Amino acid sequence: MSGSLIEPSRRAPAFQLPDQNGKNHRLSEYRGQRVVLYFYPEDDTEGCTIEAGEFRDAAADFRKAGAVVLGVSPDSSESHCRFADKYDLNFTLLADLPGKNGVPKMCDKYGVWTLKRMFGRTYMGVVRTTYVIGASGKVEHRFDRVRVKGHAAQVLAALRGESGPKPSPRTKS
Repeated sequence: MSGSLIEPSRRAPAFQLPDQNGKNHRLSEYRGQRVVLYFYPEDDTEGCTIEAGEFRDAAADFRKAGAVVLGVSPDSSESHCRFADKYDLNFTLLADLPGKNGVPKMCDKYGVWTLKRMFGRTYMGVVRTTYVIGASGKVEHRFDRVRVKGHAAQVLAALRGESGPKPSPRTKS
């Protein structure tokens, strides 16, 4: 992993990325409201679809909690558009395309671009992580190595200040 995870109470790194429709978004545009920034590996895969569906189905609850949901992956705007259309996603997906060095800049800034292992293969990719960024631009909560089922409810509970399962600490593997 190149970048480090952002600790709660630290300022969230600025970003500017295009969404599924090609419109650019900056973190500064969301100043004054809470942002649920969730990083996921790839559009239209099983886990990512389940996670996106949970955020979609809870959209009204996130609005009531005063939060906007932004999904981020290294997929293109075109891929995001197909994914959003196929599953009727009602929130913004940001395209963090890898640069010339093969690293997606925002994923790196937020510490979610890391070495992964699967089926004996080692590769760099996104580790599923969610940040809740407060109205002032500081990280309020971080959820590491997210399990997709029930994750949206866990994030909503944190937004509401409810006690429940705490985000797990990041462990090195």
